[in-house]
Amino acid sequence: MEQIWAPWRIDYIRMEKQDGCIFCDKPGQDTDAENYILYRGEKNFVIMNSYPYNPGHLMVVPYRHVATLDGLNSAELKEHYEIVSRSIKILRQVFAPEGFNLGSNMGAIAGAGIADHFHTHIVPRWVGDTNFMPVISNTRVVPEAIDETYRRLIDRF
Repeated sequence: MEQIWAPWRIDYIRMEKQDGCIFCDKPGQDTDAENYILYRGEKNFVIMNSYPYNPGHLMVVPYRHVATLDGLNSAELKEHYEIVSRSIKILRQVFAPEGFNLGSNMGAIAGAGIADHFHTHIVPRWVGDTNFMPVISNTRVVPEAIDETYRRLIDRF
């Protein structure tokens, strides 16, 4: 049997799980690079997924703690999707993906890891980025470290 090592995952497994909402807490800290916050709008911000599906996996998040899309007011909603669109343009320039998955999971039953704070995922996709690893062994191989992805994106935002 061959083994694939992902030693960076142990940090996630062992980390102390914090009370509260990371989407509320992280923007209040003055550590954007450490928290992988790429952009701060008036009503929403862009944060990288710390455990991405692919390099460049971003999330657009409203500052206001609201659980569903229909809970956003018109100004939050307008800015939210303007930032989603801008993020896609930046990801095209930096990574040249062949497509994107966009999605929002509302509620734990729908697969939301953070069910109480609405957010939109933007996942760049390339031909062949899904292969035997996730299909056969339920293992995902991400070919770039998140710190490198942050360095590649921050100047564009």
